[in-house]
Amino acid sequence: MYKRLELHNHTNESDAVFTCKELTDFMVADHVDAFSLTDHNTISGHYKIENYLKEHPQPIAFIPGMEYTTYYGHILCLNLTEYVPWENINKHKPELLFQAAREKGALVGVAHPYSFGWPFAQGCRFEMTITDYSCCDFIEIFNNPEPLHEVNEKGVKLWEDLVRSGENIAATCGMDLHGNSSLHGHYSTYIEGEPEGDVCQELSDAIHHQRTWVCKGPLLEVHNDGEALSFTIHQTGKPGYEPLPEEDYKITLRTRDQLITCGVSDRIPLTSFKEDRIIIPMLFEKETIIENLVCTSPVIHL
Repeated sequence: MYKRLELHNHTNESDAVFTCKELTDFMVADHVDAFSLTDHNTISGHYKIENYLKEHPQPIAFIPGMEYTTYYGHILCLNLTEYVPWENINKHKPELLFQAAREKGALVGVAHPYSFGWPFAQGCRFEMTITDYSCCDFIEIFNNPEPLHEVNEKGVKLWEDLVRSGENIAATCGMDLHGNSSLHGHYSTYIEGEPEGDVCQELSDAIHHQRTWVCKGPLLEVHNDGEALSFTIHQTGKPGYEPLPEEDYKITLRTRDQLITCGVSDRIPLTSFKEDRIIIPMLFEKETIIENLVCTSPVIHL
């Protein structure tokens, strides 16, 4: 099965309106399978959500996390159960903090890398210098409230460039939720999992193997039979998304040197990709423009 995750959320334990209970109830009402609490520089809300779910069982799983909020950029940590100090963060060596969090079992990624920074919001733009991306597990390619072209499109391109250069980095997205904002029409992160599976472990496996979907509703499944790639669309039933007829979807397959566009019913021979071994599949509605992007699929390694 596929699980829908909301991976970037805040409460009044930091700077948001929601209480921990209200955030949990909000996620349950929108049929989210699992959600993370990523308050700014604190994990104080973890036990409140865990206790609430223990006392009032809900059909939802909790992913502990935190958002390091620095003057040089924001760093998302998922599966973080222990606070890791960051007071001595080095703008030119963020890998030290990344590695410290990973040693505690966390998944570490860059939040909204091209968000507006100074003078609008000091620190929101990621201005640290990463020289070793093997310490970075994911990039938040869509921060839903941010402008498409000025922020998110650049985040998508950053991730694509890193992947095509050979970096093992997954794509995620988030609502950066601070209050009662509709989740309809926005991107969510999807992973594969079992009905009673440990979602934290499933997320870790998905991130480490680049098996994440960032989508508004339909998931693009890509099948490799050893000779060609074929495609199917899985409609997730995400609230607020109206599916289109299959023929209205378009697919792009991007490599380092090629861009192949096709339909859902097409088969693309593997010989079409020449020497390229890394492929990024994306699903669009009608036109292959960023405004119509509805799903990025897991990276294909031939």
